[in-house]
Amino acid sequence: MDFLLQVKLGALVGLLLLTLFFGFIPARVAWFRNTNGTETHSTVLSLISCFAGGVFLAACLLDIIPDYLADINAALASMEVNFPLPMFIIAAGFFGVLMLERIVLNCRENSGTGNERVPLIQDNRNGHGHTHVHTSSVSPDLESSGHHVHVDFQAHSPFRSFMLFLSLSLHSVFEGLAIGLQDTDSKVLEICIAILVHKSIIVFSLSVKLVQSAVRPAWVAAYIVVFAVMSPLGIAIGISVIEAQLAAGALIQSVLEGLAAGTFVYITFLEILPHELNSPGKQLLKVLFILLGFAVMAALTFVG
Repeated sequence: MDFLLQVKLGALVGLLLLTLFFGFIPARVAWFRNTNGTETHSTVLSLISCFAGGVFLAACLLDIIPDYLADINAALASMEVNFPLPMFIIAAGFFGVLMLERIVLNCRENSGTGNERVPLIQDNRNGHGHTHVHTSSVSPDLESSGHHVHVDFQAHSPFRSFMLFLSLSLHSVFEGLAIGLQDTDSKVLEICIAILVHKSIIVFSLSVKLVQSAVRPAWVAAYIVVFAVMSPLGIAIGISVIEAQLAAGALIQSVLEGLAAGTFVYITFLEILPHELNSPGKQLLKVLFILLGFAVMAALTFVG
């Protein structure tokens, strides 16, 4: 076994173990799963969620979309296309998730009765904005205001969390593929270190969102394990096809990246950020933590 292959296999194992470690911190620590904590506990969880929102925003704008645009433009360099195909593919991913989610919610409304129509998240502390609920059904503090309460019953829904997981997993495969296709050990180490730091923050944030979405612990664990396997899977694919690449392989990869980018745009701007920004209290602090999460990822991108 040559040294380059050993480095790639070491990167594969390192990515797998470190991703599992950071992913299981929110999933296994009871503090993150506690929904009946004190006001301080709720505030800290909200700020962590805002930090994760900044991380995902940076991943969307500084990582996933730029990588996709670079790949699709390279794949289309030999073709003459008089249409903004790269952005159209992103839009296709966006509308694909939008239609799929609406179909799922419509089926739930048509088939559900009684308790089956109760929203997935009933915690008014975390919910806000798509349905109006009379004040007689909420806390005395809210009753005294004499107004309706705006509750987002779809915030942090398990469906959206699954789509977030899916888009991040697909992107992780391509990150691993970049490692597996390198032909020098120094480049493998350079890319691997950057992905290790980047993915550790991403998987921690993903785990926080899954826990907050009322996903069952067993499913959270399954999501984290599958997500952890994605980059090593990409490395393995890269190693296996480094000498036998398909002519259309680059274009197929780029299209898949574009669909994943569209999915990520939808989740970032219609799920993650609105959930926290539409909830009352600590608005400036929340914005600060969103900026902090974005700044951390931007700094890592700049250094990397």
